[in-house]
Amino acid sequence: MERRAPSVGVAALAVLVVAVQLLTAALGKPFYLTQLSMAAYYAIVVMGLCLVMGYAGQISLGHGAFFAIGGYTSAFLTTRNLGAALPAGLRDALLQLGLLTPRQDLYGAQTMALSPWLACLAALCLTAVVALALGFPALRLKGQYLAMGTLGFGLIVYRLLLGTEALGGVDGIVSVPPWRILPGLEVCGGREQRLANYYLAWGAALGVLLLILNLTRSRVGRALRSIHDGERAANAMGVNTAGYKLMAFVLSATIAALAGCLFTHYNGGIDPSEAGVMKSVRYVALVAVGGMANAWGALILGAGLTFLSLRGCFGTFDHAVFGALLILIMSLAPDGPLKPLGALLARLFRRSPLKPAR
Repeated sequence: MERRAPSVGVAALAVLVVAVQLLTAALGKPFYLTQLSMAAYYAIVVMGLCLVMGYAGQISLGHGAFFAIGGYTSAFLTTRNLGAALPAGLRDALLQLGLLTPRQDLYGAQTMALSPWLACLAALCLTAVVALALGFPALRLKGQYLAMGTLGFGLIVYRLLLGTEALGGVDGIVSVPPWRILPGLEVCGGREQRLANYYLAWGAALGVLLLILNLTRSRVGRALRSIHDGERAANAMGVNTAGYKLMAFVLSATIAALAGCLFTHYNGGIDPSEAGVMKSVRYVALVAVGGMANAWGALILGAGLTFLSLRGCFGTFDHAVFGALLILIMSLAPDGPLKPLGALLARLFRRSPLKPAR
């Protein structure tokens, strides 16, 4: 499906998204849409990491930090009174352009913070610069050395967020305003916007999926596959391995930052736990469970397992059950369970329902 017509598969997955929403409505449990929306944002990070691990053959333990950089940057710029520090003429011009948004703080005072659109753009640019600065030296490392380098970066970001008073310290940043996408449509966690945000979150996830599928089918994807299969051979064939690996790393980090921005405005805040080491380890595990170079598995299994965890289905045994599922899937289906399941369904559909009479 991925090689022939990715748009057809994405459309089928969109139908499944609608079916899940209708099922929650029929069961009288629309509150499930809240966790399903959050699971979609986390799955976006997993799909971006799939591009690095499954195609470029690199292991990154710092994608939780990139998620937090995107979320914290957008939260900081949309909650600080930036209008007070600007000249009146410039402030009025920015207000007319919609780049400054008037709002009230927790104490009822009128403030002028940056527009979420511009804040998200700033977050993506900052994350791309940080990923470029980290990736240029780090991607010269291989295997466990690269994993340790990105792990160290994640620990630094986590400690900086934890100890910076301007970023809220342990409590993080709260009261992040909604992100107005269209008139009547805002990225927020309000009950009245629950249905719209569900489709918005999964629309963003399907858009990232389509982007990755088309990218991996292109010349860039073939180059990344050649690097994954044999970097020295790819170098000998004239493939710019360092450039392609750096491109994949920066793109993956930017996708994680975009998910962080959307998640922060949806959740109304963000805290340092999003940059924790276990978050990054979980993303890596979800990529492995989904099948490494399988964006479909990264989205479906990543969102499914995350939803179960967010719902508290496993209680205090969440990490234990997740680890057991990881061991089971990696033992029985190292390439992910979707490929053998798809092959089984294909054999069933190709089999004739009636045997010819003799």
